[in-house]
Amino acid sequence: TFDDMGNCQVLAMYDIPAGMPLTISYGDPTNPTPIFAQFGFLPSDCTTLFCKAMHLEPYIKELGIDFKDLLIQVETGEIAPKVWDLFLYHILATNDPGAAEQYYVAMKSGDEATRQQYQDQYFQYTLDSMKQHVYSILEDVDTLTVRAQNFDLNTHPRVPVIVAHNNLVRDTFSMTAQLLEQMG
Repeated sequence: TFDDMGNCQVLAMYDIPAGMPLTISYGDPTNPTPIFAQFGFLPSDCTTLFCKAMHLEPYIKELGIDFKDLLIQVETGEIAPKVWDLFLYHILATNDPGAAEQYYVAMKSGDEATRQQYQDQYFQYTLDSMKQHVYSILEDVDTLTVRAQNFDLNTHPRVPVIVAHNNLVRDTFSMTAQLLEQMG
């Protein structure tokens, strides 16, 4: 609340030692995209990005996977295991619902042997799907960056932040594409 003088008064839920800084969480630091979208800036220390698989959101919900588990490492381009699970599950659900159900049960029950068997059996299909997704994101980022760079900075002052976000995505997904190409 604010008093008549405009001073902000905050009530803490627990004792805070004198001299301790007060901070505000703007969200999950493992994924800067929502922070960028809502607040208009990029954290400079992000280590991961969301895999940008929003087209698979129904499967994400069905599997009960948290968005914070669907990440790509910014420094290396490495893909989190849950991303591989998501893409494989989508392939199975689309082409073989019985196999999708078995894979689902294996994931939920912690049956790593069955899960690994499916991953091995369908690796090339999953890899191809991942490549298609990554290259699609790279193409979209390039298109959006060119479009953003054509805006007048006087009327669109957030363009530099948008371009910085797109560059982060491009750099990360380019490393991911290289890793995927090395896999086959």
